[in-house]
Amino acid sequence: MTSKTVVSERLYDGYAQSFTVSELLFEVKTEHQHLEIFETPFLGRVMLLDGVVQTTEKDEFIYHESMVHVPLFAHPAPKRVLIIGGGDGGILREVLRHKNVEHVTQVEIDGSVIDMCKEYFPRHSNGAFDDPRATIVIADGKEFVANCQDKYDVIISDSTDPIGPGEVLFTSDFYADEKTCLNEGGIMVAQNGVPFMQGQEITNTFQRLSKLYVDNSFYVAPVPTYTGGFMTLAWATDDASLRKQSVEQIQARYDAAGFSTRYYNPEIHVAAFALPNYVKALMV
Repeated sequence: MTSKTVVSERLYDGYAQSFTVSELLFEVKTEHQHLEIFETPFLGRVMLLDGVVQTTEKDEFIYHESMVHVPLFAHPAPKRVLIIGGGDGGILREVLRHKNVEHVTQVEIDGSVIDMCKEYFPRHSNGAFDDPRATIVIADGKEFVANCQDKYDVIISDSTDPIGPGEVLFTSDFYADEKTCLNEGGIMVAQNGVPFMQGQEITNTFQRLSKLYVDNSFYVAPVPTYTGGFMTLAWATDDASLRKQSVEQIQARYDAAGFSTRYYNPEIHVAAFALPNYVKALMV
């Protein structure tokens, strides 16, 4: 690949974002998907799966901090966490920053994604895969939760878009099986797309989770390379009070945690649940 090569994402018909690529670092067709890793002048390294952006070095912190710290600071005492997907290690890294978390199980369908991210995105995991609190399981996430005998306080579903291997992680059966893995008062969050571009995903998820949980909604995070506006993250729990905590309540836990963040803070936490009207209109 020559310098100044331009690569376009292949997620939407008729609309695309493009990247100037200085070097193709890695490309392979795995058992499950087509994985590419590029070096870019602006975003650093970028990973695509089946032509769709999964993560970049420059903006990954916004997504990973939002996915992790909103549920983990909303829960009063999260000790056991289940991650579905998240092969780049960013979710695991942020979860393990919480010193009260005693155990994390991460289920990733494609072990080659973890291997490649350790090599090409080492700062994403920052050693998290070697933490003794983490158990890494290479398996299908849907099958794992269907047969799960353990219970967790927080479940984070860091899946790809609902196409290809990630499609089953948006089904009613998967959500129902996930709930059986939650402790009482537990929280489930999940990547749920960009509603301006993928509005049907909001409607589908809302309808499916409404049948299972007392409280389900979404919260938002502006991740630049998930193009099209706010990204929505699904939220579900049987404890409706957890979504309505004050800045002061979250601030006390944040201060006690003793670590700093680049995007997340208690004010962002509370504000993230304020949804634009066009998103609310999809929750039917």
